[in-house]
Amino acid sequence: MGLASLQLRIKRGNSPFFRSLRGLIKACMQSNLPQPSFLKPPLRFIYELKGVAWQTLNRAISLFYREPLFRARCEKAGKRLNIACLPEVYGHTRIFLGDDVTFTGLVGIASGRFFDDPRLIIKDRSGVGHRTVFSVNREILVEEDVIIANECFISDSDGHPRQADLRAANAPLDPRDIRPVRICRSAWIGLGCCIMKGVTIGEGAIVGARSVVISDIPPYCIAMGNPAEVILRGAGRPTRKKSAQES
Repeated sequence: MGLASLQLRIKRGNSPFFRSLRGLIKACMQSNLPQPSFLKPPLRFIYELKGVAWQTLNRAISLFYREPLFRARCEKAGKRLNIACLPEVYGHTRIFLGDDVTFTGLVGIASGRFFDDPRLIIKDRSGVGHRTVFSVNREILVEEDVIIANECFISDSDGHPRQADLRAANAPLDPRDIRPVRICRSAWIGLGCCIMKGVTIGEGAIVGARSVVISDIPPYCIAMGNPAEVILRGAGRPTRKKSAQES
């Protein structure tokens, strides 16, 4: 009797013996060890220590390995760069980073064969989430204080020609189909959004999760959907503090 056959008999419970064995295995899988109350404080300490140790080790790896390597790949990288994983860069994208830029996880940056000088510019205090991808063939500009959540895709082109015969022939994109993307300061791009070619996201705008943006979003608006549409205008404007004379 092979192992696979034995597993199948246990799952089916073909006989009283196999039904009993299945019940025993299920009981073991669902059981817990008793935990005396006096063990809770030391176990809690060990749990917290594990997290601190991992964070310390991860920070040391970034400080001495990831950040120096990525800085060498960038044209410019400002002060206090913080990356949780070494970004994966494919192609000849020129990368410019401001101060206090944060990558909270793995970030992909790719460029194709269409232009000699594709540029990714991320300015001061902006953050990019885990598994976000930048497809850069001309320029993607991310201004100051922008939040880009996890799993976003930002591209300044469609990647391939629209015509089926041109795709089959592996033809290059028409330059007119490659248009820069700009995400203005203090914008917030939600989880899993796609920002497509030629789009400008206005200052302070919010794009809801899983949205596909194919046209400009005005400043201080909330937009969502596929394709994304503005659902609220004037949201998130900075509150103006009164001066001493006004109060």
